[in-house]
Amino acid sequence: MGESNAHYYAARDPLGAPREADGGDFVTAPEISQMFGELVGLWLADIWSRAGAPPDPIYCELGPGRGTLAKDALRSMARFGLSPQVHFVEGSPVLRALQAEAVPGAQFHEDVASLPEDRPLLLVANEFFDALPVRQLVRTDAGWRERMIGLDDGGQGEGAFRFVAGDQPMDSAVPEGWADRPAGTIIETCPAATAVMGEIARRLAEQGGVALIVDYGHLRHRTGSSLQAVAQHKKVDPLVRPGMADLTAHVDFAALATAARIDGVRVLGTATQGEFLKSLGIGARAAALARAAPERAQEVEEARERLVSAEQMGELFKVMAFAAADWPAGAGLH
Repeated sequence: MGESNAHYYAARDPLGAPREADGGDFVTAPEISQMFGELVGLWLADIWSRAGAPPDPIYCELGPGRGTLAKDALRSMARFGLSPQVHFVEGSPVLRALQAEAVPGAQFHEDVASLPEDRPLLLVANEFFDALPVRQLVRTDAGWRERMIGLDDGGQGEGAFRFVAGDQPMDSAVPEGWADRPAGTIIETCPAATAVMGEIARRLAEQGGVALIVDYGHLRHRTGSSLQAVAQHKKVDPLVRPGMADLTAHVDFAALATAARIDGVRVLGTATQGEFLKSLGIGARAAALARAAPERAQEVEEARERLVSAEQMGELFKVMAFAAADWPAGAGLH
């Protein structure tokens, strides 16, 4: 999964709506409407202001796509006197070029570890953690094994990829209380997400600041494989044409919260994306945009509905935030 996504993102701009000439493979919330990024910017400006407006904060975004979210968020923040230095964590040369065009002056990093450590951090990660590679354990009749990739080749050395159980016992890696699950049960973990969240938490504890995570996933641990692949806005077999489709898995927000619990770092709360955006006033913002451009009123309303509706992105996508000990609670979370 890691190798496939590294190749996939390095070679293309995967974003785009189906109606665009080059529709890409998927679309994210910032590309659906400016309202998403604007409200994220207002959330950051509000919490920064109530924290006492500490000087020289950093706005950092992980996997910032085309830079659209950052551009919209920075515009909102500037209205309230917040003009942070911008740092992007992005490995794709193609996307870096688009981000530099959208947000001139942004500084780029390969990972969180190279960010400056001498000022407060305002960090946003929208649809970042879902693309990090997962590991899966499967319960077999012989015990727990790692779920791996093999060849369905009949012993000839060629053939299609398929899922296979590894030959090494993995019972010691199974979380407490899960060992006696029936054969066929799959447990999914994401060591990369744990490592990234741990580094973010360390920085919040030492530098101050907040982190806002928005992604699709679940708030409590659960079993089953969530691995999926998307190409041209349709789900495809993740084992067919690796490196040519976007591979993702549901984010385990409970695991992120566990990784972030170091001295002084607090989980500010959670919400569904729909709850979060509604509480921040997306309805009022949509009405204002419709009044300003009546010819776009239907488009604005369709975008609002897509972002908040339970049948679309509103329930599947979750929001979780973290903060340093002396920073206030964030709006819209519980």
